[in-house]
Amino acid sequence: MTNLLTEAFRKARDLPDYLQDELAEQLIEDVENEIKWQQLLSRPQSMKLDELAEKALSDSMNGKTREIGFDEL
Repeated sequence: MTNLLTEAFRKARDLPDYLQDELAEQLIEDVENEIKWQQLLSRPQSMKLDELAEKALSDSMNGKTREIGFDEL
């Protein structure tokens, strides 16, 4: 554990129990979300991007797209 996190826990000990519990719930949620993001970002994405690019090209060649400007989005 880093020194900064240790200091944060040390300071949190001075809070009332209900605030410590709220802080703990927030921290657990943040850690779980961070783990999910790390897992998601560690997966190879190139296949999905390739699939999307192929679909876009196919749609364009089959007349399923139309050209628009930024002001029409």
